[in-house]
Amino acid sequence: MSERTPLTDRKFASRVDWNLMRTFVDIVRAGGIGAAARQLNKQQPSISAALKRLEDHVGATLLHRSASGVEMTPAGKAMMALCEDMLESARMMPHQVAQATKRVEGVVRIQIVSAIVSPEFDEAIASFHRRNPDIRIEIRVSAWRQVLDALEAGEVEVGIGYDNSVRGSLVYEPLFVERQQLYCARSHPLFGYRITQPKELAGEAFVLMGEDEIEIITHLRRRYRLGTRTAGLADDMNEARRLILCGVGIGFLPSPAVQADVARGALWPLLHTDFEPAYDIFLLARSEPERDTATQLFIDEVFRRIRAQPRS
Repeated sequence: MSERTPLTDRKFASRVDWNLMRTFVDIVRAGGIGAAARQLNKQQPSISAALKRLEDHVGATLLHRSASGVEMTPAGKAMMALCEDMLESARMMPHQVAQATKRVEGVVRIQIVSAIVSPEFDEAIASFHRRNPDIRIEIRVSAWRQVLDALEAGEVEVGIGYDNSVRGSLVYEPLFVERQQLYCARSHPLFGYRITQPKELAGEAFVLMGEDEIEIITHLRRRYRLGTRTAGLADDMNEARRLILCGVGIGFLPSPAVQADVARGALWPLLHTDFEPAYDIFLLARSEPERDTATQLFIDEVFRRIRAQPRS
């Protein structure tokens, strides 16, 4: 079966039925014409007819039926990308119009893990506040699992944190790669020394994180039997830093959060960089919520700034 030659029609936009594009997206997302018909509570022939009318408009086959549902042709993939862009623009339209025509009020609720250091995020907050001074920004700090649970429960719309898996209900935007290091205070006998193997520290007094400990840190500790002698426990990264600075024990801390302490000689990194655990910190949002204008404008601001940063 030969492919049709795509039409070049300067009046396409004025002639096409935009609802056909919405139906096309529904078919792709549902995985088939029958599945889309059931989700939309419509008859399957009407969905098939809508797809055919759109294909006639563009002069190209967009979908091939297969045993598993439908497969997009190259033209279909291009159409899907364009439709998703248009739908996103349509979704943002009332929020952007509201911002342009009046002073938007409201509350943006954000839940984050402790000790986050992100210039991009800080710049987004500053820029957003300058443009929307009547919107209040609330930040709550919690353990990383609680951030995810609060987002899924709809208690907050924006989160910053770590995740060891992928939840289909959330959108993940990489914010930065965070590294942790094992630190001791100036008063510790190991201050000024580098440890060749982490197992050499198995008997050291340790400051542990509670629920906020990243899983990659937990695995590393267990592998080398670190933390078997617990001298301190804190559920917040800043309080763990306090205990380590006071000489209670050694412990893992995010490197960006303690750069000033290292520079002034208050903390010392014990591990070689090869052993430093690294993981992604994400900007998180719910996938398909009905957001208020204040929250949507904030998410749009942060996403735009993050995506504008060059990737290393």
